[in-house]
Amino acid sequence: MKIRLSTLGLLLLGGATQAQAQAAPDAAASAPPPYTVQDGYKVDTETMKGFRAWRAAACDRCHGANQEGMVGPSLVAALKTLTKEEFVKVVTNGRLEKGMQSFGNSPVVMNNMDQLYAYLKGRSDGAITRAKVEEIK
Repeated sequence: MKIRLSTLGLLLLGGATQAQAQAAPDAAASAPPPYTVQDGYKVDTETMKGFRAWRAAACDRCHGANQEGMVGPSLVAALKTLTKEEFVKVVTNGRLEKGMQSFGNSPVVMNNMDQLYAYLKGRSDGAITRAKVEEIK
């Protein structure tokens, strides 16, 4: 039902065909990952910036050193279902009712949001096999 409503919305607003609308989720699934990893722990420069932002913001205090949860939920599990847009919203605005602070005023986080997402997505996807990473040289 949700796909049909999306298809209808696309047909009405943009003139997309039903085949194009149904192909859209597949296109996202086939997009290259936002990180590059070698040997499970060596990452590209941008993903390394995400790791550094993770450490600087002390996210491990709630989400654990391995991103598998403590007081806060496991991000390894959460990023299997959260979209990037949802991730950005939660990090920026927080979830105060659940104890998640807002990082909207943190330059180190906000200036490295894409990189932080890449690092955590790599952990969630299993491509980054260790929490502590090194930069590819």
